[in-house]
Amino acid sequence: MPVHVTDPTDPRLIDYVGLTDVALRRRTEPERGLYIAESEKVIRRALRAGHQPRSYLMAERWLTDLADVVATAEAEAVPVYVGEHEVIEQLTGFHLHRGALAAMQRPVLPAVDDVLQDARRVVVLEDIVDHTNVGAIFRSAAALGVDAVLVTPRCADPLYRRSIRVSMGTVFQVPWTRVDPWPAGVDALHSAGFTVAAMALADDSVGLDELERRPPERLALVLGTEGDGLRKRTVAAADLTLRIPMAGGVDSLNVAAASAVALWALRVPGGVPG
Repeated sequence: MPVHVTDPTDPRLIDYVGLTDVALRRRTEPERGLYIAESEKVIRRALRAGHQPRSYLMAERWLTDLADVVATAEAEAVPVYVGEHEVIEQLTGFHLHRGALAAMQRPVLPAVDDVLQDARRVVVLEDIVDHTNVGAIFRSAAALGVDAVLVTPRCADPLYRRSIRVSMGTVFQVPWTRVDPWPAGVDALHSAGFTVAAMALADDSVGLDELERRPPERLALVLGTEGDGLRKRTVAAADLTLRIPMAGGVDSLNVAAASAVALWALRVPGGVPG
């Protein structure tokens, strides 16, 4: 049976304490072996991906909307905590618009070689620190047929609560892992037969429309951090530098927007419905 909670200091709810962005920047979820899934859609996508719940926390009405999830949780002895919105807000530090949270066991990341094995389109996120951009890029990657995503050691966590929310749970659909060390990891892409394209402003860069006419069979698109862009060593190690032709005196797009434009243009023929 669901457990009704009235005390935001209840020790059974420790996984959900202080989930505001400020608090989470001080406490990294990976150290606790968990991540937080927020909203019915995201929770269901996490479960479909085979991720294991530690517990659930929700407002009363979600016992109906998530009745099948609650039934499974009860059968598997996974706690389901139910509280008033005021109690949940005091506990988490934010207003829960989407009504339900799940503390999920963080899965073990696969090896780089495993995610590259059958991939034709790969995205590499180099040191992108904004969780919103990471989530938005994953959503574009899922929608546009990307086979795998690699994130560098200093890149924001794709399983951070905001990244998951912005991605609408698509971080669970696209295989991903950390590539370390970087940019030495470019060698692994070359060994796997990938053409590595670094998105950067450079005098010798290739226009996206030009590469679109003859895209390589296996392509790794490397996207850089907001503001500074890609490291010089990364650009030097890549096979080519790629730019999106611009008008109106604009020199570049937000990294998430740029990823969507490039991934659509460079998609595998027939891989994404028109």
